[in-house]
Amino acid sequence: MFEKICEMLADKFDVDASTLTADTKIKEDLQADSLDIVELMMDLEEECGVTIPDEEAAKMVTIGDLMKYIEEHK
Repeated sequence: MFEKICEMLADKFDVDASTLTADTKIKEDLQADSLDIVELMMDLEEECGVTIPDEEAAKMVTIGDLMKYIEEHK
């Protein structure tokens, strides 16, 4: 799951997937704006088969947060 999320983020934000860790901050480290976050959540929902409510998405700061949420809601 971690590798899949990193590949998606690397593609979307034009970064090297090998540099991403569970502690990578989506907004600060990847320079994601609010539109990027919405698009990312939609992509993750489609790819992973989960629903991510906006209020939950707002709480997710790191890649680890994304991974934890997806694993708990699959």
